[in-house]
Amino acid sequence: MNTPRRHPSLVPTALTVACAAAALAGCHEKQASAIDGNTVAIVNGELITREEFEKEFQRNLQFVDALDPRAPEQVEPMRRALLDELIDQRLLLQAAAKLNITARPEEVDRRVMRISADYPAEGFNEALVQSQLTQAELKRKTAALLVVEKLFDEHVYPRVAVTEEEIRQYFEEHKDEFSLPERVHAQQIVVKTLDEARRVQQLLRQGKKFADLARKYSLSADAKVGGDLGFFARGQMPPAFDDVAFRLGVGQVSDVVATEYGFHLFKVLEKKPARQLELTEARREVEAKILELKRAEAQRAYVARLRQEATVTINEPVLQSITGRPQANTPSPKESHR
Repeated sequence: MNTPRRHPSLVPTALTVACAAAALAGCHEKQASAIDGNTVAIVNGELITREEFEKEFQRNLQFVDALDPRAPEQVEPMRRALLDELIDQRLLLQAAAKLNITARPEEVDRRVMRISADYPAEGFNEALVQSQLTQAELKRKTAALLVVEKLFDEHVYPRVAVTEEEIRQYFEEHKDEFSLPERVHAQQIVVKTLDEARRVQQLLRQGKKFADLARKYSLSADAKVGGDLGFFARGQMPPAFDDVAFRLGVGQVSDVVATEYGFHLFKVLEKKPARQLELTEARREVEAKILELKRAEAQRAYVARLRQEATVTINEPVLQSITGRPQANTPSPKESHR
């Protein structure tokens, strides 16, 4: 039985780092000539064009509109958030270029293959169309994503460390996050028809071993291990499994249970009650949580520093004129600085 896979966005999102924090950091004003009406912003001399911004903005609005009708007052914060994101992208890629960080074509191809593997046969191409992306654009975005990942991996994350004291303190303050739910260890036999299930049930009543019958009759992949499902908590299996397995006592065999997969018989082998984990058991998970938090903070600090050192000029009239829908006229450019 296969669990449906979630299909991630085709547009890489790891470049969207620390926008809120970085937006609060100052940027040096650019004392250059006026920006023309085809430019939204200049980041250390590199243009963010109106065409690029509108395409990204329309793509973002498409996903928002698909979830909830967009109110007019939502446009401005979304527009500003995208601008911050694009500025941060430029700054990170500029920093990576100075360090000669690149993504090899084969690395990009492997990552794109991993993305496409999360979709059914035609689903990937359909997702490209829905995302308004060509294969070339996806590869370009993926290459940028890989470059920024390398930048963080090589020049930001190595400075991050987790101490034993931090692990102990976090565990004490968040003990409720580190526990094991009630679990049950069960076996199953799955057959195609009710009559087959009744016959297997009769053989069990005659003293035949559950594991032997599972190996002989069960259609599920776990038949080769005697129908052993291992330990599982509520919610890890289909609801019908939970309803039966958590109700049975240890050693008991269920009546026939019909599901979309066939007709089942379950046997409970062991039960483990919910319990609080000890620090020795939770240590790796605690350390991973702290490391994730500290890496995120390191990202924000790194981008904030890039912002502080950057020269960014924003063409406010052009930015404000972009609504995510085609515009008849482009306003005359008047630049603002930040």
